[in-house]
Amino acid sequence: MSDTELIRLKPRRIRVVCWASAAALLVVFSLVATSLTGRTGDGYGTFQRGDQLAMVGLGFFGALAILLFTRPRVEADARGVRVRNVIGSYELPWEVVRGVRFDRGAPWASLELHDDDVLPMVALQAADKEIAVEGVRALRRLHQAHLAALAAGRTSR
Repeated sequence: MSDTELIRLKPRRIRVVCWASAAALLVVFSLVATSLTGRTGDGYGTFQRGDQLAMVGLGFFGALAILLFTRPRVEADARGVRVRNVIGSYELPWEVVRGVRFDRGAPWASLELHDDDVLPMVALQAADKEIAVEGVRALRRLHQAHLAALAAGRTSR
């Protein structure tokens, strides 16, 4: 394993679902906006152009909120691992990582840290099946290479 190997992982299935959902939400809100015309019922109010634009704007912001779920990524190299989840990012050296976990039935993989904390890696989702398993194996290989380098450094002293 070379020192320059860089692993980049991101979820596959959720990205497709999110993009399709965001587009559908925008279309639905635009269609609702076009139907907002005339009187508001028995009252004195009427729907105006601003109301239609507000509905399209709500659809736009809703679509952006859905697209936040396409944000997760994991990058790793010989120095450490960088995890970006829906909210929050972490950059950890391999020294603080005890292991890479992907428990049976878990929705995504996680990093087990030496301080007994567990950091979820939302980018490696069970829904992606074999792609996620290969990603976990690659992270484990990098972690093992780091542990082997540490052991070799201790024995040479």
